[in-house]
Amino acid sequence: MGIAILGTGSALPEKILTNFDLEKMVDTTDEWIRKRTGMRERHIGEKETVASLAATACKRALENAGRTADSVDLIIVATCTTEMLLPCAACRVQNMLGAEHAIAFDINAACGGFLFALNTAHHYIASGACKNALIVGSEVLSEIIDWTDRGTCVLFGDGSGAVYVEDTGTEDGSGITGMSQGSNGMAGSMLYCRGRVVKGETEPEINSEDLLVHMNGGEVFKFAVRQVPVCIKKALDMAGLKPEDIDLYILHQANKRIIESIAKSLKTDIERFPMNIEKTGNTSSASIPILLDELNREGRIKKGQRIMLSGFGAGMTFGACAMVW
Repeated sequence: MGIAILGTGSALPEKILTNFDLEKMVDTTDEWIRKRTGMRERHIGEKETVASLAATACKRALENAGRTADSVDLIIVATCTTEMLLPCAACRVQNMLGAEHAIAFDINAACGGFLFALNTAHHYIASGACKNALIVGSEVLSEIIDWTDRGTCVLFGDGSGAVYVEDTGTEDGSGITGMSQGSNGMAGSMLYCRGRVVKGETEPEINSEDLLVHMNGGEVFKFAVRQVPVCIKKALDMAGLKPEDIDLYILHQANKRIIESIAKSLKTDIERFPMNIEKTGNTSSASIPILLDELNREGRIKKGQRIMLSGFGAGMTFGACAMVW
C-alpha cells in the first residue's frame, strides 16, 4: 500500500499587509520584524472565510490530481479559526465542492493541525474505511489577533492549503513511509485563545482581550526547537532513514529563526528547508500545504524525492511525516 499525495492546491486572500503597513499600526519597524521573523508581508482576509478559502484550495488540489469532487471519500479541515461552531467547516466545504459522498469533519490542533489531519486520513485509508481524502489547513487568523499587540500581530497571516491523498498501491514506491505526532497539554498556557465562557474555568465576565491570541513567544520558540527535531527523528526511524537522506524539509512556517535552529539541530543543510514565510507570515495549519503547493507547482519537488513534513502548534501539539514523492 502506498498512500501518496497526488495533488496540491492553495488559496490566499487578496489583501496584503506589509511590514510598512504595520509600522503605522503599532510600535514596530520593517527591520525589526524581518530580523526576528523573516517576514515582510502577509495576506489578510476581508471577504474570504475559512470555508471559502478551503474550498478553493481543495478545488485546485483536485484539478492538480485529475480527480473530481464526487469521487472524494473523506474531507478533513484543520482549523482553529472557523467562523461557525455548527456546521463544521468541512461540511461547508463539502457543500461548496458538491462532494456528496464524502465523510467530513474538522480537526483543531492549531498550527500542528495539518499533520494531525494527514495522519488521521492515512489511518482511514490504511484501514480500508476509504480510498482517498482531501486534507486542508485553512485559517483566518486575522479575526483573533490583537492588532495592538506588536508581539503577535506581526506574525500571522490568512490562507489555505490542501492536498489530495490516495492509495496508489506499491508499484511506484511513492507514499507515506513514517509518521509521528504528540501533544503536551501541560504546556498549553504558552499559546492560547479563549472562545467563550467555560463553566468552572472562566469568570462569567471575561475581558474581550481574552478572546484574542495570547502567546509567550520565547517559550514557544524553545519548545519548537527542542520538540520538532525529536518528532522528526521518530518519523525518520519509522521510515528507516537518517536526516541526511531527506531531500526537502517542509516545515511549519512559524519563524525563520526556528527553522534555522531545527536545521542546525538535525545537522542538515538549511538549503533543504525551503521557506515562503517572507510573503505569507505564519498561516497556522495552512502553512505546510501552502508551501507544498508552491513547491509542487514550481516543479521544485521531483518524483522519487524523500520529503519530510513537520509542524507544531498550540496545545502544545507536534507532528512529522516522512514520504516519497
